[in-house]
Amino acid sequence: MRAPLLNLLLIGSVAGASLAQAYISLAQAQTAAPAPQTAAVSPDAIKQREQELEAARARQKSAEEAQAKLKAEITSLGQDRTQLNQQLIDTATNVRSVETKIDETEARLRALNGREQAMRSSLDSRRADIVEVLAALQRAGRRTPPALLVRPEDALQSLRTAMLLGAVVPELRGRAEKIASELGELVALRKNIATERDQLASDRDKVRSDQTRLTALVDERQRQQAAREKDLDAENSRAIALSRQVGDLQGLITKMEQDLQSAAKAAEKAAEAARQAEAKAAASASASAKSGPGVFKDRSRTTPAIVFASAKGLLPLPVNGNKIRDFGGSDGVGGVQKGISLATKPGSQVTTPCDGWVVYSGPFRSYGQLLILNAGGGYHVLIAGMERISVNIGQFVLTGEPVATMGSTSQVASILATNASQPVLYVEFRKDGTPIDPGPWWAANEGEKVRG
Repeated sequence: MRAPLLNLLLIGSVAGASLAQAYISLAQAQTAAPAPQTAAVSPDAIKQREQELEAARARQKSAEEAQAKLKAEITSLGQDRTQLNQQLIDTATNVRSVETKIDETEARLRALNGREQAMRSSLDSRRADIVEVLAALQRAGRRTPPALLVRPEDALQSLRTAMLLGAVVPELRGRAEKIASELGELVALRKNIATERDQLASDRDKVRSDQTRLTALVDERQRQQAAREKDLDAENSRAIALSRQVGDLQGLITKMEQDLQSAAKAAEKAAEAARQAEAKAAASASASAKSGPGVFKDRSRTTPAIVFASAKGLLPLPVNGNKIRDFGGSDGVGGVQKGISLATKPGSQVTTPCDGWVVYSGPFRSYGQLLILNAGGGYHVLIAGMERISVNIGQFVLTGEPVATMGSTSQVASILATNASQPVLYVEFRKDGTPIDPGPWWAANEGEKVRG
């Protein structure tokens, strides 16, 4: 009898130890509360602050060296517009790509954090019950078997207890194994979260570096543009004055292209380029039919790479974001949406969806900052809601070229009326003054892709 009794008690001890180890692991998995800091500054704290100061100085020196290197690279580009275009578009593409990676990482982190919270809640909900049984098993495991010949009553009681434990222990062992499995999953989950956070920090550092480079490249582009256009400031001021004389978008486009010298030249170039492109397409029936994204690779072009009407299915969205309003839907103020609205993240980079000439760049009515491109063939592309525009009237821009930056809140009045918490970019296509559905022009999956 003594051997079976010892075996049963040993099983109880093992199960108790398993549960104890499980809860020790659970306690270790949970975030420890920070220890209170002492008021006195210790020598170690002083040493740590000195190290932090030295690290800050090293970072500053590294940043200065990076700035000097970047300045030298841009200077080496000189007046080579092709190389500058290449650098601008490639860097803008990198920025938007990293922005997308950041969005995806943040989405994975939200899912992982949700799973971690659910797992912790599940473990915490069973804590009291398991701890109570654990305490009983530990007490039984520490109790030595009674002397059989001295007090048989104790032996009988122990035997009955052991028989009861024999029925309970397998269930407890199963529960302990389940908890151990959940704790192992929790530990793995926290490792995944740490990995994702490290990746997120790395991506954020990279996007900051790319944004710094992009800002320098944009400044150089605009410096060169200003050098070519001596009366640029006067033209911009006149454009703002003219914009106050009209009340609608079509009136603005007409006013700019008729009364503003740089916009009129841009309109003439757009019309001539459209005629030449259409003639070329007519001479070669396959010119537009076989066009693909590769048609935009020539960074030296000074006219649109393709007739706008033939660019269906090729154009990229101008910003990473969620489409919150589509063409033809409600505009939120009792009217019909004449374009699409994309909710973005603060500070997102805005690029051109097509080749074209800038015919207006500045504030307009309820649209906030407004950019209008003449894409040729009677087509105009309107982009509104940015905080800052970095191109000027009369300037020719390429597909994917950075032209503006989003702010921290919505700038469009119709979006503000909905209490939108994110900045929103509004995009509208027009043909001969009439708004048209831009959907057919977006590249495959662009129209439905969630990138912000």
